[in-house]
Amino acid sequence: MDIQQLQGLVNQMTLEEKIAQLLQLTAHFHEGTDNEGQVTGPMEEMGITEPMVTASGSILGLSGAQAVIDVQNTHLSKSRLGIPLLFMADVVHGFKTIFPIPLAIGCSWDMELAEKSAEIAAKESAVSGIHVTFAPMVDLVRDPRWGRVMETTGEDPYLNSLFARAFVRGYQGDHLKDDPDRLAACVKHFAAYGAPEGGRDYNTVNMSERQLREQYLPAYQAALDEGCEMVMASFNTVDGIPASGNEKLMRGILREEWAFDGVLISDWASIREMVAHGAAEDDAEAAYRAIRAGVDIEMMTPCYVNHLPQLIRNGRVDEALVDEAVLRILRLKDKLGLFDNPLRAADPVREQEIIFCEEHRNVSYQLAVKSSVLLKNSGILPLRSDANVALIGPFAQSGDILGWWSCEGNKEDAVQLGDALQKRLSGGKLGIAEGCGLDSITSQQIEAALETASQAEIIVLALGEESAMSGEGGSRTDIRLPQAQLELVKHLKTLGKPMAAVIFNGRPLDLHGIYEEADAVLEAWFPGSEGGAALADILLGNVNPSGRLTMSFPQSVGQVPVYYNHFNTGRPMDPANQEVRYVSKYIDSSNDPLLPFGFGLSYTTFAYSDLTISSPELKAGEALTVQVKVTNTGDREGEETVQLYIRDVTGEVVRPMRELKDFRKLALAPGESGTASFTVTEEQLRYYHSDLSFTSDPGSFQVFVGPNSRDTLEQHFKLNHL
Repeated sequence: MDIQQLQGLVNQMTLEEKIAQLLQLTAHFHEGTDNEGQVTGPMEEMGITEPMVTASGSILGLSGAQAVIDVQNTHLSKSRLGIPLLFMADVVHGFKTIFPIPLAIGCSWDMELAEKSAEIAAKESAVSGIHVTFAPMVDLVRDPRWGRVMETTGEDPYLNSLFARAFVRGYQGDHLKDDPDRLAACVKHFAAYGAPEGGRDYNTVNMSERQLREQYLPAYQAALDEGCEMVMASFNTVDGIPASGNEKLMRGILREEWAFDGVLISDWASIREMVAHGAAEDDAEAAYRAIRAGVDIEMMTPCYVNHLPQLIRNGRVDEALVDEAVLRILRLKDKLGLFDNPLRAADPVREQEIIFCEEHRNVSYQLAVKSSVLLKNSGILPLRSDANVALIGPFAQSGDILGWWSCEGNKEDAVQLGDALQKRLSGGKLGIAEGCGLDSITSQQIEAALETASQAEIIVLALGEESAMSGEGGSRTDIRLPQAQLELVKHLKTLGKPMAAVIFNGRPLDLHGIYEEADAVLEAWFPGSEGGAALADILLGNVNPSGRLTMSFPQSVGQVPVYYNHFNTGRPMDPANQEVRYVSKYIDSSNDPLLPFGFGLSYTTFAYSDLTISSPELKAGEALTVQVKVTNTGDREGEETVQLYIRDVTGEVVRPMRELKDFRKLALAPGESGTASFTVTEEQLRYYHSDLSFTSDPGSFQVFVGPNSRDTLEQHFKLNHL
């Protein structure tokens, strides 16, 4: 349909039909689902009538090709104008084939694999009947207490923006209407959801507009620049106003400044939550504020359907606001080809062939390998294939390695570490003991663990958080491993045997109690369906780890938030003179994180040398070339992620100590050297000034190149605007 035809469809709709298009309900409300007939109570409680359900525009959370086909056909048989439903779901890091959590994918620094994971997730979802995914989540994060850090790619706006684009490309492809195996993407959560006070989910967010624009908005904008079709409003306040009713944010920045004309959806019940926030007196006022802000779809509350008709009749709301929202929704349905084929890619036969197929699982394996980060190694890894190994811990034989938001993934299908190690040990022995529960330990478990470990050459610990300890609603004040697991480590340490720890988790942890006790530490995150296979191959050296952290690991929770791109202070601490009191420091801890952004080890080593810059001066319209020599000084092939950081030494606004501007990956054989080359332009040096102008300042700049944000070589140049 062209825009005139879609507008004509809007003109044929009654006011109630139009407003119902703005309503999103779960599948339970619709005929043809397993829960049909169980929603009388919820319908009455919400004030939802059967005609509202019949005229509603979208469904949340239903999947399975036949179920979607049945519901869509039933809906169309009752729809006066034949307007198809949109089916949406939280396909965050895989549908049936589960990939590592997004924070782990970030640690791969691999945009091609990230895009491929989204493409596969889209294909499995589409054939199962889904049209829209509530992904990617691109919220910038700095506080690991917040459980939803697992859904993001980290603490850096530049890197997050690259991943935002990659995920959108993967989900949507180049021609959404002509490629039924793709989904419409929905970037979330707009805006600044990743900065809640105290790391507590749904909590207040408070920051300057300058900080919002410089650090938090770029990744959302990158997703939209890539063509992302939808935006989800966040739960939190932005400058004291809940996002779902924030006209400046949604109308001003999103619609007018960025020219976004796609669909804006609330998060679950977030329109009604304006009442709890204290920003609306009742549901009617919440509806008034949300429609004025430009929220097109209300998820799982009835403020629009119950109150917009009266608000329009009494003149408080212009019906044109509803018309434009309906038109955007219809346009998305048309972009997905639903008016021509309401079932799109839903196909029960093809569904069985595609989901969780070997090809998709192979990509999950590759990403699990690339996203695992070796945090420490005294030389005990990789294991010999003929070694006598004791695998001990609650994750030794656990399928709880998929993580939160694992959609249709089953823990029973996940490759467990113990099984994978057993298959790969050639001539060696593997003893397995649970050692403890996730957060409990008994004398019998300790005794069995000590017995198993005493018969082995080396102990591999499989420790971590269960998936429910992170994710939405999974905020924690204590981000150490559970005490029972730390107690297990102490008991095993008495045997004096080398220990390697594999950590499964959804956030950076305070690793005290394991980092200093273990001889090697491998960060597995929640690695997805093929996680056990990938980790076993890393432990045995069949593959070389190459992951690099995209969130800093704190020394302790008391440092949080700790992140690499921080400001200096007027009284910075001199690392060479830490006894001075009246400087910005802790008296009981280092200021530095335990492990910095960009950090990760390999089974080989790399040396950096000969950092050069093509000119000591950069002029507007020109470019500098920065080069560094990197040599593989170890005895096996490895991949190094060479990172370029820049610091603006003096700015009109205080600038971060360093900011990631680019990176290169070099695959080098033993003894081989390679050159990483970067281009630096004036555009990369721009930032938001106090008047919100986006410009650069002439003056001195530092260039840092190295394997992480801490261990770098340094050069200098001056920017000249003349």
